[in-house]
Amino acid sequence: MLDVQKLRKDFPILNREVNGKPLVYFDNAATSQTPKQVIDVIIDYYSNYNANIHRGVHRLSQEATDAYEQARIKIQHHFNAKHAYEIIYTAGTTHSINLVANGFSSLLKKGDEIMVSALEHHSNIVPWQMLCERTGATLKVIPMNENGELVLSEFDSLLNEKTKLVFVNHISNALGTINPIEYIIEESHRVNAAVLVDGAQSCPHIKPDVQALDVDFYVCSAHKMCGPTGVGMLYGKEEWLKKLPPYQGGGEMIAEVSFEKTTYADLPHKFEAGTPNIAGGIAFGAAIDYMNSIGFENIANYENELLEYATEQLLQIDGLKIYGTAKNKTSVISFNVGNIHPYDIGTILDKMGIAVRTGHHCAQPIMDYYKIPGTIRASFMFYNTKEEIDLFIASLKKAILMLL
Repeated sequence: MLDVQKLRKDFPILNREVNGKPLVYFDNAATSQTPKQVIDVIIDYYSNYNANIHRGVHRLSQEATDAYEQARIKIQHHFNAKHAYEIIYTAGTTHSINLVANGFSSLLKKGDEIMVSALEHHSNIVPWQMLCERTGATLKVIPMNENGELVLSEFDSLLNEKTKLVFVNHISNALGTINPIEYIIEESHRVNAAVLVDGAQSCPHIKPDVQALDVDFYVCSAHKMCGPTGVGMLYGKEEWLKKLPPYQGGGEMIAEVSFEKTTYADLPHKFEAGTPNIAGGIAFGAAIDYMNSIGFENIANYENELLEYATEQLLQIDGLKIYGTAKNKTSVISFNVGNIHPYDIGTILDKMGIAVRTGHHCAQPIMDYYKIPGTIRASFMFYNTKEEIDLFIASLKKAILMLL
């Protein structure tokens, strides 16, 4: 059991008011809040050992380098990567996906096929469309059903010897669906296709084991798992990372430079050009420590309670429809009420101190499937409470009455 009230004290922002009302923050799928333990690590870095990393002979540079690389090892152990150098620091999930997409530009040719699911965030669609434009490869789409689940029989039909890459999110940001990535990875490997899993939405709720999954690439962002914005990671199997060319050129990613020829550094530095987000990387490690101190099994069990409680309360409201009713889902609820535009409800909820997300959630193909302009999305983390859900439900009912 979690002591939620004790945990809430770790998050300074949860004490603030919005429009004179206590903040109820239900936009965690967009970004989670940051505990004092992580904020303090960022302050400590800038206050005590702010310096550029690697190759510095002075004490501050050495301390910063040690902290940054120790954080990489924390990330490696958390995801159970075989080697620390299989963890590439990036600016976030989108950066990670673009890094891989750019690398495959030299590995694909016309006639090759790559596959994406209908449940993807735009960040896991657009880079692959751009890759197809550059290479002549064809993009195939795994369809979804009314429940917001992937149609695996169609995936099986689409998969063939021409398939070179398969991309799927672990959890849908718009619907909360937990996808059967184990099956997708296993079947894709039967035709020697590589698999990239977008873990942006899963990592706050699940502790993925990349070796057990046998996934080729796994990506995520720190800011969705109690860390800072502007930093994330790409896990890649060593053999794949060695095949991909560098994404950016500059300092750090080189071994030798002359005007005649440049040779590149070994992993992970081959993909880490320029001065990185040093404080962000160190704080990413601190965020992982914080979440592991709570325990991901405890987090999952409690958030499932919140999901079930909120779902039950919402379904008692006349005219309310929930989108995404998969049997296996996490603490995300997308819904609409009658013909009321989601933006209008979201705006009124904000006046009452309730933070939700409205719109297509960077998943427009999902909204097109349901023939709707968007949804209201409430997404929960372990620091949310049933009392906040009660306040949300009461505020939602007031908003509906105002808009009818």
